Amino acid sequence: MLASVTIRDIVLIDKVEVSFETGLCALTGETGAGKSILLDALGLALGMRANAGLVRTAGNGGNGIPRASVAASFDLATDDAVFALLVDHDITVPEPGEPLILRRNLDKDGRGRAFINDQPVSVALLRQVGESLVEIEGQFASHGLMDQSTHRNSLDGFANLKDTSHKVSVLYKDWRDAETALTEAIAALEQNRTDEEYLRHALAELAELDPQAGEETDLAETRALLMNGERLVTAMASAAKSLSNGDGVEDRLAAAQRALTHEVEAAAGRLDAVMDALAIANDAVADAEGLLHRVMVDAEPDPAKLEFCEERLFAIRAMARKHNISVEDLPTLRSNLEKRLSEIDDAGGLLQKLQAERDQAYEDYQSNAQVLSDKRAKAAIKLDKAVAIELPPLKLEKATFTTRVDTVDEKDWGPSGINRIHFEVSTNPGVPSGPLGRIASGGELARFLLALKVVLHRSNAIPTLIFDEVDSGIGGAVAAAVGERLAKLAENVQVLAITHSPQVASCAMRHLKIAKSENKNVVTTSVSQLSKDDRQEEIARMLAGTKITDEARAAAASLMSREGK
Repeated sequence: MLASVTIRDIVLIDKVEVSFETGLCALTGETGAGKSILLDALGLALGMRANAGLVRTAGNGGNGIPRASVAASFDLATDDAVFALLVDHDITVPEPGEPLILRRNLDKDGRGRAFINDQPVSVALLRQVGESLVEIEGQFASHGLMDQSTHRNSLDGFANLKDTSHKVSVLYKDWRDAETALTEAIAALEQNRTDEEYLRHALAELAELDPQAGEETDLAETRALLMNGERLVTAMASAAKSLSNGDGVEDRLAAAQRALTHEVEAAAGRLDAVMDALAIANDAVADAEGLLHRVMVDAEPDPAKLEFCEERLFAIRAMARKHNISVEDLPTLRSNLEKRLSEIDDAGGLLQKLQAERDQAYEDYQSNAQVLSDKRAKAAIKLDKAVAIELPPLKLEKATFTTRVDTVDEKDWGPSGINRIHFEVSTNPGVPSGPLGRIASGGELARFLLALKVVLHRSNAIPTLIFDEVDSGIGGAVAAAVGERLAKLAENVQVLAITHSPQVASCAMRHLKIAKSENKNVVTTSVSQLSKDDRQEEIARMLAGTKITDEARAAAASLMSREGK
């Protein structure tokens, strides 16, 4: 729920910090006191459209204020769905018991920054989070039930169709994925068939050349060896001669070993390392002589071998240039060409398999979407009846509410099913029904939204509802009925009601008064929580107008007594 709002330098508000609790909270005040400003400020923190005109101009020595800010704090259950959204966007989730804070700064030039728990975020994410926490209903609301895109989820929630809807969404993805796989396979086959002659020719060339992994490096090294063979053989012969001149290195090492052999015992182990080193040296010399001999054989000038090596090296490099790849990638190219030709040869079976999978996925989606559609149609009738019961007490007895569940063309099917769902109303008999916002007046619209919310409250996942002047154009018993329904709704969710009706205000558990004052030619708006006595005085003002009479106070006391507040 919304725990508090801190506002700095918004229009007429210097600094205001307002705390909220569960239940129904009424916000009242004289016309022009700033109730709409409070709502605009909260909307700013929820990610709604910013307007540089919201930044307060008075104060700061008459020079205006450079920046406005609003922070909204929320106390939420640890399993609230908004936390999954935060995790998806790498936003740190508050510890259990800690609040979630949405904050927005707005500069006087219209630029600003958004934060969630002091981490910078986009305004789009702030709005997405804000709309999941607070829903504003009223004639000027732009989301909530005024947004037709929410009507489908509202109906599904009312009918407990979340699991069925999710299954349809998964099946839709399976169908579209299968359709995409088939389309891509057909396109690939058509391209392969267009290139078939080239593919077979290119594969034949590669098969004949038969390039091997690492072959270029081996050929280049062998070519270099053969090209420098005469010089290398001379150098290696000289080296071999150095090893064998005189009595030879091996003989000298062996003589050294023999000279020390008889003294090893007498040296008490100190000659062991020397003997090991001499043995290693002897073996190393033998290895060197053997390697020299083998390299000399390999480097022996061989014009025919050199010619073959160069021709082979040039051939595989030319093939690589032809295909604009490296020599090392030639074996991979050959494998890919073989795969593409294999796909052409096996195309019939592959396409048949993919088409069968697509057809089955389509059938699964269509049948389950139809089941969902049928359940929605039945739920729509129940929803319409439930809303109809709520309309007469709200002075809407001549109005009708209709949930339209239309089946759309196949091209418009989607993850949410095969329906287009929206709520329509007709305010008078014989008048065609139409969308909520276009048919109902401001006061009627607010009452329709209230009736809907009362019916839908069990499926409402949003913890805070704000009703903006839901009592517009009504009074007396109708206003009392509105207040009773707001109180009923507040048993399950937090409800804030901006109201001019004393009947509505008397139903609230808490009462905030918004007032405007002037000090040194600077006008500011303040918000205060009213005590029981102050509430009686405010409700009396709402009843009587400018001059509060004893009769108005008595009537206010009667209203509060009737509501048990």
